[in-house]
Amino acid sequence: QVQLVESGGGLVQAGGSLRLSCAASGRTFSSMAWFRQAPGKEREFVAAITWSGGSTYVEDSVKGRFTISRDNAKNTMALQMNSLKPEDTAVYYCAGRLINAGSYHYWGQGTQVTVSS
Repeated sequence: QVQLVESGGGLVQAGGSLRLSCAASGRTFSSMAWFRQAPGKEREFVAAITWSGGSTYVEDSVKGRFTISRDNAKNTMALQMNSLKPEDTAVYYCAGRLINAGSYHYWGQGTQVTVSS
């Protein structure tokens, strides 16, 4: 059974930092990503990383503030979030994609990130 479990969310003041982690089990993913969903809004892409770690993709609104990484030996992924803004408040989801798959089919339960002004 494939499972993804996020952790590290919480409440932080604007300008602060948080580090999210995603632990994967059951499969090895060719790519992994972070998405987020704010109240009343659609889920949006945040960042993604390939198996090799050589290619990363970061959404423009968080570029320069967020860094994505993965540890293949531990099958984990992390999102370092710095200079947080109130608009970053959302539930953050970990997602995984198998090799040759066209989309992300596996999702974690989500972890809440709240940034106060």
